Amino acid sequence: MSSERIPLIGEKFPELEVVTTHGKLKLPDYFTSKGKWFILFSHPADFTPVCTTEFYSFSKYYPEFEKLNTGLIGLSVDSNISHIEWVQWIEKTLGMKVPFPIIADQLGEVAKKLGMLHAQSATQTVRAVFVVDNKGIVRTILYYPMELGRNIKEILRVVATLQILDKTGRVAPANWPNNELIGDNLIVPPPGNVEEAGLRLKQYKGYAWWFTYSEAPKEEAEKVKKLAPT
Repeated sequence: MSSERIPLIGEKFPELEVVTTHGKLKLPDYFTSKGKWFILFSHPADFTPVCTTEFYSFSKYYPEFEKLNTGLIGLSVDSNISHIEWVQWIEKTLGMKVPFPIIADQLGEVAKKLGMLHAQSATQTVRAVFVVDNKGIVRTILYYPMELGRNIKEILRVVATLQILDKTGRVAPANWPNNELIGDNLIVPPPGNVEEAGLRLKQYKGYAWWFTYSEAPKEEAEKVKKLAPT
Protein backbone atom coordinates (compact mmCIF):
# COMPACT_ATOMS: atom_id res chain seq x y z
CA MET A 1 0.00 0.00 0.00
CA SER A 2 1.36 3.44 -0.92
CA SER A 3 2.48 5.70 1.93
CA GLU A 4 1.47 8.75 -0.07
CA ARG A 5 -1.69 10.45 1.13
CA ILE A 6 -4.30 11.47 -1.40
CA PRO A 7 -4.78 15.26 -1.48
CA LEU A 8 -8.04 16.07 0.27
CA ILE A 9 -10.89 18.26 -0.91
CA GLY A 10 -10.13 21.81 0.18
CA GLU A 11 -6.36 21.34 0.08
CA LYS A 12 -3.88 22.77 -2.40
CA PHE A 13 -3.15 20.52 -5.36
CA PRO A 14 0.50 19.40 -5.02
CA GLU A 15 3.14 21.05 -7.18
CA LEU A 16 4.26 18.60 -9.87
CA GLU A 17 6.58 18.65 -12.87
CA VAL A 18 5.25 16.29 -15.51
CA VAL A 19 6.16 15.02 -18.97
CA THR A 20 3.20 15.12 -21.36
CA THR A 21 2.24 14.85 -25.00
CA HIS A 22 2.37 18.68 -25.03
CA GLY A 23 5.85 18.87 -23.49
CA LYS A 24 7.03 19.34 -19.90
CA LEU A 25 4.49 21.13 -17.70
CA LYS A 26 4.24 22.35 -14.12
CA LEU A 27 1.02 21.71 -12.22
CA PRO A 28 -1.08 23.41 -11.08
CA ASP A 29 0.65 26.51 -12.53
CA TYR A 30 0.09 25.49 -16.15
CA PHE A 31 -3.62 26.15 -15.63
CA THR A 32 -3.89 28.46 -12.61
CA SER A 33 -1.43 31.00 -14.03
CA LYS A 34 -4.04 31.54 -16.75
CA GLY A 35 -6.86 31.77 -14.21
CA LYS A 36 -8.24 28.38 -15.27
CA TRP A 37 -9.77 25.46 -13.43
CA PHE A 38 -8.56 22.02 -14.51
CA ILE A 39 -9.45 18.37 -14.35
CA LEU A 40 -6.71 15.77 -13.99
CA PHE A 41 -8.02 12.30 -14.77
CA SER A 42 -6.19 8.99 -14.87
CA HIS A 43 -6.90 5.93 -17.00
CA PRO A 44 -5.60 2.35 -16.64
CA ALA A 45 -3.87 1.99 -20.02
CA ASP A 46 -3.60 3.23 -23.59
CA PHE A 47 -5.03 1.11 -26.41
CA THR A 48 -7.80 -0.35 -24.23
CA PRO A 49 -11.51 -0.25 -25.14
CA VAL A 50 -13.03 1.56 -22.13
CA CYS A 51 -10.24 4.15 -21.99
CA THR A 52 -10.61 4.79 -25.72
CA THR A 53 -14.32 5.52 -25.29
CA GLU A 54 -13.53 7.89 -22.43
CA PHE A 55 -10.91 9.82 -24.38
CA TYR A 56 -13.29 10.09 -27.31
CA SER A 57 -15.97 11.52 -24.99
CA PHE A 58 -13.61 13.87 -23.11
CA SER A 59 -12.44 15.19 -26.48
CA LYS A 60 -15.99 15.55 -27.81
CA TYR A 61 -17.00 17.65 -24.79
CA TYR A 62 -13.72 19.57 -24.59
CA PRO A 63 -15.35 22.75 -25.99
CA GLU A 64 -17.90 22.61 -23.15
CA PHE A 65 -15.10 22.41 -20.58
CA GLU A 66 -13.42 25.35 -22.28
CA LYS A 67 -16.62 27.39 -21.94
CA LEU A 68 -16.32 26.74 -18.20
CA ASN A 69 -12.75 28.05 -18.24
CA THR A 70 -11.59 24.52 -17.40
CA GLY A 71 -8.70 22.60 -18.89
CA LEU A 72 -8.19 18.84 -19.08
CA ILE A 73 -5.09 16.72 -18.54
CA GLY A 74 -4.97 12.93 -18.65
CA LEU A 75 -2.55 10.47 -17.03
CA SER A 76 -1.51 6.84 -17.12
CA VAL A 77 1.68 4.89 -16.47
CA ASP A 78 2.22 4.41 -20.22
CA SER A 79 5.13 6.06 -22.04
CA ASN A 80 4.88 9.30 -23.97
CA ILE A 81 5.48 7.32 -27.18
CA SER A 82 2.49 5.14 -26.36
CA HIS A 83 0.31 8.19 -25.62
CA ILE A 84 1.28 9.86 -28.90
CA GLU A 85 0.66 6.69 -30.93
CA TRP A 86 -2.71 6.19 -29.23
CA VAL A 87 -4.02 9.74 -29.78
CA GLN A 88 -2.90 9.50 -33.41
CA TRP A 89 -4.83 6.22 -33.71
CA ILE A 90 -7.93 7.83 -32.16
CA GLU A 91 -7.79 10.72 -34.63
CA LYS A 92 -7.07 8.54 -37.67
CA THR A 93 -9.48 5.70 -36.87
CA LEU A 94 -12.28 7.39 -34.94
CA GLY A 95 -12.03 10.90 -36.40
CA MET A 96 -11.60 12.60 -33.02
CA LYS A 97 -8.62 14.82 -32.21
CA VAL A 98 -7.49 14.69 -28.56
CA PRO A 99 -6.81 18.39 -27.79
CA PHE A 100 -5.47 18.14 -24.24
CA PRO A 101 -2.14 16.86 -22.83
CA ILE A 102 -1.62 13.40 -21.33
CA ILE A 103 0.95 12.78 -18.58
CA ALA A 104 3.43 9.97 -19.20
CA ASP A 105 3.90 8.60 -15.68
CA GLN A 106 6.00 5.52 -16.47
CA LEU A 107 7.51 5.25 -12.98
CA GLY A 108 4.16 5.88 -11.32
CA GLU A 109 5.50 8.80 -9.29
CA VAL A 110 2.57 11.12 -9.95
CA ALA A 111 0.05 8.30 -9.50
CA LYS A 112 1.56 7.47 -6.10
CA LYS A 113 1.40 11.09 -4.95
CA LEU A 114 -2.24 11.31 -5.96
CA GLY A 115 -3.27 7.86 -4.72
CA MET A 116 -4.23 6.69 -8.19
CA LEU A 117 -2.74 3.18 -8.23
CA HIS A 118 -5.05 0.18 -8.31
CA ALA A 119 -5.03 -2.07 -5.23
CA GLN A 120 -4.56 -5.15 -7.43
CA SER A 121 -1.83 -3.62 -9.58
CA ALA A 122 1.19 -1.41 -8.91
CA THR A 123 1.38 -0.54 -12.60
CA GLN A 124 -2.17 0.48 -13.47
CA THR A 125 -4.06 3.59 -12.42
CA VAL A 126 -7.71 3.61 -11.44
CA ARG A 127 -10.13 5.99 -13.16
CA ALA A 128 -9.55 8.93 -10.81
CA VAL A 129 -10.81 12.47 -11.37
CA PHE A 130 -9.47 15.57 -9.58
CA VAL A 131 -11.37 18.82 -10.11
CA VAL A 132 -9.13 21.76 -9.20
CA ASP A 133 -10.23 25.40 -9.18
CA ASN A 134 -8.38 28.45 -10.47
CA LYS A 135 -6.71 28.97 -7.09
CA GLY A 136 -5.23 25.47 -7.19
CA ILE A 137 -7.63 24.06 -4.58
CA VAL A 138 -8.97 20.52 -4.94
CA ARG A 139 -12.76 20.81 -5.15
CA THR A 140 -13.93 17.31 -6.08
CA ILE A 141 -12.41 13.83 -6.19
CA LEU A 142 -14.11 10.95 -8.02
CA TYR A 143 -12.94 7.34 -8.30
CA TYR A 144 -14.24 4.67 -10.66
CA PRO A 145 -13.19 1.01 -10.99
CA MET A 146 -11.32 -0.18 -14.05
CA GLU A 147 -14.38 -1.86 -15.52
CA LEU A 148 -16.66 1.22 -15.37
CA GLY A 149 -16.26 4.12 -17.78
CA ARG A 150 -16.95 7.62 -16.49
CA ASN A 151 -19.94 9.80 -17.36
CA ILE A 152 -18.30 12.88 -18.85
CA LYS A 153 -21.46 14.98 -18.68
CA GLU A 154 -21.61 14.37 -14.93
CA ILE A 155 -18.09 15.80 -14.60
CA LEU A 156 -19.24 18.83 -16.59
CA ARG A 157 -22.22 19.20 -14.24
CA VAL A 158 -19.90 19.09 -11.23
CA VAL A 159 -17.66 21.88 -12.55
CA ALA A 160 -20.50 24.10 -13.73
CA THR A 161 -22.40 23.69 -10.46
CA LEU A 162 -19.37 24.40 -8.27
CA GLN A 163 -18.76 27.61 -10.18
CA ILE A 164 -22.37 28.72 -9.63
CA LEU A 165 -22.17 27.87 -5.93
CA ASP A 166 -19.03 29.97 -5.61
CA LYS A 167 -20.91 32.94 -7.06
CA THR A 168 -24.11 32.52 -5.06
CA GLY A 169 -22.92 31.20 -1.69
CA ARG A 170 -25.59 28.49 -1.89
CA VAL A 171 -25.36 24.67 -1.90
CA ALA A 172 -26.82 22.24 -4.40
CA PRO A 173 -29.32 19.45 -3.73
CA ALA A 174 -29.24 15.96 -5.21
CA ASN A 175 -29.49 15.78 -9.00
CA TRP A 176 -29.30 19.57 -9.33
CA PRO A 177 -30.63 21.30 -11.37
CA ASN A 178 -33.33 18.63 -11.59
CA ASN A 179 -34.02 17.95 -7.93
CA GLU A 180 -37.20 16.09 -7.03
CA LEU A 181 -38.09 18.41 -4.14
CA ILE A 182 -36.96 21.91 -5.10
CA GLY A 183 -36.34 21.72 -8.84
CA ASP A 184 -33.59 24.06 -9.99
CA ASN A 185 -33.56 26.11 -6.78
CA LEU A 186 -30.49 26.13 -4.54
CA ILE A 187 -30.35 25.42 -0.80
CA VAL A 188 -29.56 28.24 1.61
CA PRO A 189 -26.83 27.11 4.04
CA PRO A 190 -28.21 26.48 7.55
CA PRO A 191 -28.22 29.46 9.94
CA GLY A 192 -25.53 29.86 12.55
CA ASN A 193 -27.64 31.00 15.51
CA VAL A 194 -31.13 30.93 17.04
CA GLU A 195 -32.06 34.42 15.84
CA GLU A 196 -31.26 33.59 12.21
CA ALA A 197 -33.11 30.26 12.52
CA GLY A 198 -36.28 32.08 13.57
CA LEU A 199 -36.15 34.28 10.49
CA ARG A 200 -35.38 31.70 7.84
CA LEU A 201 -38.91 30.67 6.87
CA LYS A 202 -39.88 34.35 6.71
CA GLN A 203 -37.01 35.08 4.33
CA TYR A 204 -37.09 31.99 2.12
CA LYS A 205 -39.29 29.15 0.98
CA GLY A 206 -38.58 25.84 2.67
CA TYR A 207 -39.60 22.74 4.57
CA ALA A 208 -38.00 23.74 7.90
CA TRP A 209 -35.75 26.51 9.23
CA TRP A 210 -32.75 24.30 8.44
CA PHE A 211 -34.02 23.41 4.94
CA THR A 212 -34.77 26.55 2.96
CA TYR A 213 -34.04 27.43 -0.63
CA SER A 214 -33.87 30.30 -3.08
CA GLU A 215 -33.86 30.77 -6.83
CA ALA A 216 -30.70 30.04 -8.78
CA PRO A 217 -29.59 32.34 -11.60
CA LYS A 218 -32.00 31.14 -14.29
CA GLU A 219 -29.68 31.47 -17.25
CA GLU A 220 -26.91 29.54 -15.53
CA ALA A 221 -29.29 26.86 -14.27
CA GLU A 222 -30.52 26.33 -17.83
CA LYS A 223 -26.94 25.92 -19.03
CA VAL A 224 -26.30 23.22 -16.43
CA LYS A 225 -29.53 21.44 -17.41
CA LYS A 226 -28.14 21.08 -20.90
CA LEU A 227 -24.86 19.70 -19.56
CA ALA A 228 -26.27 17.34 -16.94
CA PRO A 229 -26.72 13.61 -17.62
CA THR A 230 -30.20 12.63 -18.77
